[in-house]
Amino acid sequence: MELTSDALMNSLLALGSAALVITLWIWPRLARQRPLPVLGRMGLLTLTQAAVLAVLALSVNNAFGFYTSWDDLLSPGGTKLALTSNENHEGGVPAGGALLTPTNEGGMESIGDLPRGAPEEVGKVESVRITGKATGLSDQMFVYLPPEYFDPKLGLTRFPVLLTIAGYPGTTLNLMKELPVVQTAVGLQRAGKMQPTIVVLASPTLTPPRNTECVDAPGGPRTETWFAEDVPEALHSAYRIGRSPASWGVFGYSTGGSCALRLTMRHPAVFGSAGGLHAEFKVTEDQFTGDLFGGDKALAEQNDLAWRLQNLPAPPVSTLVVSTRKDGEYPQTAQFVELAQRVAAANPQFQAESMYLDDGGHNFETWVRELPASLEWMGHHLG
Repeated sequence: MELTSDALMNSLLALGSAALVITLWIWPRLARQRPLPVLGRMGLLTLTQAAVLAVLALSVNNAFGFYTSWDDLLSPGGTKLALTSNENHEGGVPAGGALLTPTNEGGMESIGDLPRGAPEEVGKVESVRITGKATGLSDQMFVYLPPEYFDPKLGLTRFPVLLTIAGYPGTTLNLMKELPVVQTAVGLQRAGKMQPTIVVLASPTLTPPRNTECVDAPGGPRTETWFAEDVPEALHSAYRIGRSPASWGVFGYSTGGSCALRLTMRHPAVFGSAGGLHAEFKVTEDQFTGDLFGGDKALAEQNDLAWRLQNLPAPPVSTLVVSTRKDGEYPQTAQFVELAQRVAAANPQFQAESMYLDDGGHNFETWVRELPASLEWMGHHLG
């Protein structure tokens, strides 16, 4: 059973419940103050407490994404690999010395509603590990390849990419388990509302438990470079992917939405469109981030999206901001959208759109409701 699977969690819950029932049932028989009954009581208490602690530890791990597999837990770290080219990839990832390699990490087997069947009929989801040449960072991701990718007639076709980033804390698996990004994209593509698109699922948490907000921290993790350089390079080495910014979109929720907007506006030569669900527009400082910029005010301003729109030329990208009017950050969101639309009116190469629900909070229930329309918008803006 995978470390993050429901089967393991349910098994431990059943073990803990059984241990509790057995303890209550057999406790009177172990009441004597003799060595064997005392050892029996100690054993029952130890078993019950161990099961409860294991469930708590798994719950915390699944929420914060500290470890995604048994290998990750027992053998942390990964091998740094060299780049090899594979332009005519037909599904599956190249073995050997590559920046992108196959892996069994992530717990994908716990997702029961993924399309089942031959790749050329339903597509395929692959679990891969990317190791960055520029940053040295390494992380597990999921890659969905649409059925058209396996059509021999399209063997030389390059496909658009939607890089999807989860929130913090959380795991890449949340992008299929809690927020059904792949499942929704498959439905939209089958309905003709989204063109055949490669969907890449990623986590912003590369150096857990710290939240780096997808920025390059001076003297710290370079997660902006990871997403803007390492990830595209590794994906290009393994898949038939478009090379123009119009072919690349970034999408996410919460911290992932903030990352999507920031990466696109700061790297318009790489990404052409971005969609953010309940995003923030400047990098916050809290107990999870620390001081990411080391007190450098100029660097903090460069990562403040409102400051960029007011002080720098508008980038040639399309942006979508999605939220609800009941969200606690709605006033700041509405203020940013108003600024972005004023800039867009004066600069046709920059597009700013927004969508709002009347109610809903900062949670998966709301994000699931916002997902179909958001992905459809992303699909229309991918070249």
